Amino acid sequence: MTLQQTLGSRWPLIQAPMAGVQGSALAIAVSNAGGLGSLPCAMLSADALRAELQRIQAETPEPYNVNFFCHRQPKADDAAEQRWRLALAPYYKEYGIDPDSIEAGAGRQSFDEAMADVLSEFEPPVVSFHFGLPEEPLLRRVKAWGATVLSSATTVDEARWLEAHGVDVIIAQGVEAGGHRGMFLNDDLTQQMGTFALLPQVVASVQVPVIAAGGIADVSGIKAALALGAQGVQVGTAYMLCPEATTSAVHRSALVGPSAGHTALTNIFSGRPARGIVNRLMQEMGCISAVPPDFPLAASALAPLRAACERRGKGDFSPLWAGQNASGCRALPAAELTRELVAAFS
Repeated sequence: MTLQQTLGSRWPLIQAPMAGVQGSALAIAVSNAGGLGSLPCAMLSADALRAELQRIQAETPEPYNVNFFCHRQPKADDAAEQRWRLALAPYYKEYGIDPDSIEAGAGRQSFDEAMADVLSEFEPPVVSFHFGLPEEPLLRRVKAWGATVLSSATTVDEARWLEAHGVDVIIAQGVEAGGHRGMFLNDDLTQQMGTFALLPQVVASVQVPVIAAGGIADVSGIKAALALGAQGVQVGTAYMLCPEATTSAVHRSALVGPSAGHTALTNIFSGRPARGIVNRLMQEMGCISAVPPDFPLAASALAPLRAACERRGKGDFSPLWAGQNASGCRALPAAELTRELVAAFS
């Protein structure tokens, strides 16, 4: 069986789910053009998820993917939160922000029974996970309606673990990929490999189909991934300038400027390593820091700084997620970009 048959899409091109820069519109456009559109769900409430799924099912008859995080929800730690706000105090003073007015919160949630309840109303054909897999009862619920299950692996050990725990397809996420690393067996960044080093090792170690992700932005990159054994590819950053994306003006400007060539892994925006364009906060605080609270609790203290700065047209405190290869990032309609990319499979 080909990956297209497993996913149900015309082409084995997956649009990466990108929380914060897209909603259902991008997923719909990609699915209608023959790829597999994806909806990021980690920042959606149950009601918002239901509304997005209603929109998708009304506007495309094609398969689509819904994506969830599987992190452990941390307990609130007042001492850690205060240390983080103290570190940010000079910036609060610079922008006239009262830190006591900022509400703490998670901002992102892990897949749970409430989300599974919503999904069961729609039975999406593809469900993907980041940071491992949900607990076995939740995974059984997803599989019960026949959904194809995908999850990200950033090491060979993670790929083997995912296969052993029942995934149908593995996404080999190279270190070039933008956004959060899918790492879940440990937090050792030295074990993170580039896409074209990781991919053939994962392909040789598992029996399920493998999708390549990270730094793939054009037809030549897709063909290279296929030559190394991938049955499909996942593309994210290249879609961020599409009109269907909700990428902010500040973020769009960064993606087409010289700064897009300098990305780094950082944990200061969320508490977990993710790749983004280097900005002021990363330069001044350091990309990796022990100060931010556990994922995803770091984001709330930064929210008013991000908003105040973006109102001035700057992204000094914004998580400007992007992969290492933004060369394919163009302001094209998502359907047009998808049709260009799937030429690699012809």
